[in-house]
Amino acid sequence: MSYEFNHVHLKAPDPKKTADWYVKAFNFKIVGDIVRPVGDRFIRCQTADGVGVNISGARSGETLDPGNAGAHWGIEHFGVNVGDIEAEIKRLTDLGAKLLEGPNGNKGELRIAFIKGPDDTRIELLQQPPAR
Repeated sequence: MSYEFNHVHLKAPDPKKTADWYVKAFNFKIVGDIVRPVGDRFIRCQTADGVGVNISGARSGETLDPGNAGAHWGIEHFGVNVGDIEAEIKRLTDLGAKLLEGPNGNKGELRIAFIKGPDDTRIELLQQPPAR
């Protein structure tokens, strides 16, 4: 049997506000916005390259722990390739993200940085080295 990646699901106290941030930050497209029978607002997004990202609030009666942008067990972060890491850090911090680490690496090599996005989501920015 073959497997295909389907989606990432983020939980947010205000799903629309969070989805709008990702639209501005990474050109996500909102492809669905409903309130499900379980009581949560559920927003389906898609990245420019087709990856599904769902963002929803708490279901009726559900209590959620706060987010954690630090390194931790489980799904720890997701990574996004960028063309100019310094420019992207500036742009994203202007949108409210917080720089957590980096950028690390030398020019001409892989460079990475970590930011804290909405709802304390840890996001890795990767600037790939130029093709040789």
